[in-house]
Amino acid sequence: MRKICLIGIGAGDPDHLTLQAAKAIGRTDVFFVLDKGEVKQSLVDLRERIIRGYSKPTRKIVEGRDPDRDRTPADYEGTIADWRSRRALVVEELILEHLKEDQQGSLLVWGDPGLYDSSIAIVEEVLARGTVEFEYEVIPGISSVSALAAKHRVPLNRVGRPFQVTTGRRLAEGWPEGVDDVVVMLDAQQAFTAHPDAQIYWGAYVSTPDEILRSGRVAEVADEIVKVRQEARDQHGWIMDTYILKRDA
Repeated sequence: MRKICLIGIGAGDPDHLTLQAAKAIGRTDVFFVLDKGEVKQSLVDLRERIIRGYSKPTRKIVEGRDPDRDRTPADYEGTIADWRSRRALVVEELILEHLKEDQQGSLLVWGDPGLYDSSIAIVEEVLARGTVEFEYEVIPGISSVSALAAKHRVPLNRVGRPFQVTTGRRLAEGWPEGVDDVVVMLDAQQAFTAHPDAQIYWGAYVSTPDEILRSGRVAEVADEIVKVRQEARDQHGWIMDTYILKRDA
């Protein structure tokens, strides 16, 4: 039977690759790469560098076009569900066309496949359609969250206290109840500016050569982060940033 591996490859540093991930890459016959377009070509290039470094000489790399989606939809959950379905169709076609019955195909996933990533849901949707059969494995990776905490040398939680990982959209609705430490991902609106008394640990392109880090009281560094973030987005055409907010307990 065909086998699919979803391999977490870390936040952007090739040294994030675990031994488990490296071994899985070495077993892979076909790598599936969803091309996000020229503005993110550097990410595709890094993935292919990892493949060349750890894969067998006979491996194949096949690309599919990652479908576009509305970044400011009125129906966020419906838009994401539709986007995942269109991505699942692309992956399904790649498997059918390029992966033989006794081979292993892999998708290299930024960070960890279990944290704010659609790969598992996409693979499950392909299986549910029943057009192609395969078994699959998920291999964890270093997430941008753990990489960011390490870069700033701060713990995610306090002793005996929970923390929450959420999105900018959720933070804009208010600080989560029951926690004083919040990790925020996917924040296009800089929702942290509504919490001037909190301490922020922010990073963009974490663990890549373009890494930018800032920290301090939100009231003191918010304007600089907003400015630097926009400049970086204009320069690269895209941005991936994450931050940790901590308020006095």
